[in-house]
Amino acid sequence: MTEPYVIGVTGGIASGKSEVTRRFEALGIEVVDADVIAREVVEPGTDGLAALVAHFGAGVLQPDGRLDRAALRRHVFDRPDERLALEAIVHPRVREAIEARCRAARGPYVIAAIPLLAEGGGRSAYPYFARILVVDVPVEVQRARLVARDAIEPALADRMIAAQATRAQRLAIADDVLVNTESPESLAPRIEALDRRYRQLAAVAA
Repeated sequence: MTEPYVIGVTGGIASGKSEVTRRFEALGIEVVDADVIAREVVEPGTDGLAALVAHFGAGVLQPDGRLDRAALRRHVFDRPDERLALEAIVHPRVREAIEARCRAARGPYVIAAIPLLAEGGGRSAYPYFARILVVDVPVEVQRARLVARDAIEPALADRMIAAQATRAQRLAIADDVLVNTESPESLAPRIEALDRRYRQLAAVAA
């Protein structure tokens, strides 16, 4: 079977990644979403949830047996060792599921949307990615969007931005960069151009 042509898409918080991937979907491209998968791998009955309970205890469960994400966040907050333990349980399962879904995808190419791609090892963690597209905005744009979107103070927005990889670290892993500082409508022609290019590259690689 032909290997899928996979485009990794990433970007900082409030960069507009979701809008970008929605527009690729509108062009008929399948999107594998890491955020969706991260929730699925810890659903009740999964070995991921069982591993979390085994490590962190039943206090991370809601009464209905589902993961209490708020309780887990409180537990790992300011505890680097526990955060690493959480990542060691969840991240490999997410990576495995992303690869499986990418390989099962049909179409000219497939997009893997991974917000924390730079933080999670970049291309070394996903060696089958053909290209990485970074949705890029300046930090001041991220801050303004976060304040407006989440109705938070600028200081909290700055902490949220600082908790992620830097803009330079994301750009360092990019094959393609989509600057998303204008209106959503301005994305259409640029994404259509990227789509044409990716279809051509995928056809050559097939």
